[in-house]
Amino acid sequence: MIPRVTALLRRMSAPKSLRKQLLAISLLILSGLLLLIGVLQYALMRNFIYSNRAESMETQMRSVPRELYYNLFNYSLEEPGSAAANNGSSGDTNSRTSPVPFNPSSGFTDRSIGEPGGRRFGGERRPLLLDAHTTIAIYSSDGIFRDFQQETLSDAAAPRLSDEKYQQLQQATPDKATGNYELITAEDGSEHLAVFMNLGRPGNNKLLLQMSVNTGPLTDVIMQQLLIFAALSIVALLGGLFLYLPALRKTLVPLSNMGEAAQSIDAGNLNIRFPVAQGQSEIDQLSQSFNGMLERLEISFHNEREAKEQMRRFAADASHELRTPLTSIHGFLEVLLRGAADNKEQLYSALRSMHGESKRINKLVEDLLLLARMDGAPHLSLANLLLGEVIAEMQPHLLVLAGQRKVTFDISYGIRGKYDPDKIKQVILNLFSNAVQHTDAESGTIHVSLYAKEDHAELALRDNGSGISAEHLPHVFDRFYRSDSSRTRKYGGSGLGLSITKSIVEAHAGEISVSSSPGAGTVFKVSLPCLEGLAKPAGLKL
Repeated sequence: MIPRVTALLRRMSAPKSLRKQLLAISLLILSGLLLLIGVLQYALMRNFIYSNRAESMETQMRSVPRELYYNLFNYSLEEPGSAAANNGSSGDTNSRTSPVPFNPSSGFTDRSIGEPGGRRFGGERRPLLLDAHTTIAIYSSDGIFRDFQQETLSDAAAPRLSDEKYQQLQQATPDKATGNYELITAEDGSEHLAVFMNLGRPGNNKLLLQMSVNTGPLTDVIMQQLLIFAALSIVALLGGLFLYLPALRKTLVPLSNMGEAAQSIDAGNLNIRFPVAQGQSEIDQLSQSFNGMLERLEISFHNEREAKEQMRRFAADASHELRTPLTSIHGFLEVLLRGAADNKEQLYSALRSMHGESKRINKLVEDLLLLARMDGAPHLSLANLLLGEVIAEMQPHLLVLAGQRKVTFDISYGIRGKYDPDKIKQVILNLFSNAVQHTDAESGTIHVSLYAKEDHAELALRDNGSGISAEHLPHVFDRFYRSDSSRTRKYGGSGLGLSITKSIVEAHAGEISVSSSPGAGTVFKVSLPCLEGLAKPAGLKL
């Protein structure tokens, strides 16, 4: 049966709506809690009612003098014709020649004082105030069980336990009231609640008094309470259904808002954000997470578009840079093919020009290959260097490049770090060449400084050249970018020097920056991590 129910539940499709799922789960949990409460209520109420009835019955038993029970038991044994009087055993508990009915309205039997029953009780009957469902019986240690159904006018006979159980109860039942009870199943299948009282030893026998009551009326009270609880539970579930559904719909409004926002987002409008601060911390946190993801996606798409645009510009600029010398070489070859090769002077002039253009092409290709390597996985041959010694080693070459320009050095020779010596020399050479290109050949000044700042080495090159205008300043590190194309071409530049410089500096985990204004010169600053930065200024000025 259980596997069939499980299979049926699996075949049943769950609601696809989140609102319906939450409603169904909530109602199921509430139903389970109400069922658990009902079971606990039944168990606790049943034990409470049974215990209270047992205490009441014990009080009722102990309110009657024990002598009355002794006389009643002994009278039943001595009654002529009774089975107990004939054979001394329990026999037929109801076999009496002259039953003594008990009058429930007066609490006395109908037998008069002068009759044998009256003599047995000293001429007076004590009242036994019992209802029709209550039975009284006495068990003797010699195995005699006496049911007083006729005396109490009970509706049913008293239920009987086994002799072994009665003997155990005689040993275990105290003289004081305890509220303990036993549930006995009668021969007709009905259940009875029984309490016991030890009557002591009248003669040689130990007597155990049993008072029992049919649990049917008590069960009816319990079931009535459970039916009331079930009705109230159904009303509560229906009320929860109609009250919880609008509240649930209102609770899920933030999710609906997020769904509407998500439908309007695509690759073309990644600037849309999910609403935040909607009054639910979990939904707000989810919205913030999605907004962060959208921001990262927007940045990625922007970077991708920028990369594609840069690649397009790069291809166009590279083609332009390569086309110029190739066109020049092609022109000289045409001149030579037309007969200029016969003129020795024209021949050597054309060959020198083509050699210069080929060198320019070779330099451009080398720069492009270097940039490609730096963009990928730059390979640096790091060594433990003193930056001041590297600059000192390059001073003769720099002075040759400067020509008539004034060059000053302010170097701290104690700065040590792990650098690629060739790449560092290329950075210095590119920055120095750029300063030479943009300063006057006779009145130009270039200042090179190196000093330590915390855990970084600061390399700065300052010139008094024409400077860079504000619209060109953000693009000075772009590839093939020239703020003064005529001057750059004059020195054989292709607009890749500063781009290569920036790539090398960043490969060393450093930073490069530029500050300039037209007519006030330009300052390039390179910050590189260092292992040791002892300040030992040389103050060398040349």
